[in-house]
Amino acid sequence: MNTVILEVRSLADTLADAARAMQSGRVEREARIGFATPELLWKVLTAKRWELLKAMCGAGAMSIREAARRVGRDVKAVHGDVVALLAAGVLSHAEGGGIVFPFEAVRVEFMLEAA
Repeated sequence: MNTVILEVRSLADTLADAARAMQSGRVEREARIGFATPELLWKVLTAKRWELLKAMCGAGAMSIREAARRVGRDVKAVHGDVVALLAAGVLSHAEGGGIVFPFEAVRVEFMLEAA
């Protein structure tokens, strides 16, 4: 299953892991998208955007109009969400046009620790 992990971690940690993976030659089987803080993750992944990702999960490339139809929302509002998700690297532009969420599953990882 093609899975993406949305996680909270610092850029330094992400770069260190990438450098270790390149040195060891190991191949990552899961895509990872990191956010610096839980607050940033929830700012990007609002309830409406999460609903959009659920509708696009495993569905292949589609137009913004089709995505809006699937979630029963206005095209202009969905367009704004698509722009934000593209900027965060969660969605991609499809090769033949449109947008794509090229994953069949999403896992969200972060830890809340006592202050």
